[in-house]
Amino acid sequence: MGAEMLPADQAGPDDVVLSWEGVDVVAVRLPQLADSLDHILAALERKRGRPLAELDRKAKQEVVRILEARGAFSVRHGVETVAGALGVSRFTVYNYLNREKDA
Repeated sequence: MGAEMLPADQAGPDDVVLSWEGVDVVAVRLPQLADSLDHILAALERKRGRPLAELDRKAKQEVVRILEARGAFSVRHGVETVAGALGVSRFTVYNYLNREKDA
């Protein structure tokens, strides 16, 4: 996911501090979720060997299922970002999501 470990005393307000037996040991800085979504989309493109926009409808629906399982649509503008990567409208992404819920 691209997290960074740093000394506990350098933790910022958004970092996760891990403790062992009551002593702060390390801090974990998580990347911004929007950046993670871009990385996930790039990985899916690499896995399929071509841009996501070139996939057929069934493959795009599968990508949406994978992204939903990874929490991509909880990210602000996640639907818009995914729609752009797939070369479809936001409405189409919502239809793919609703199709899964109805199945």
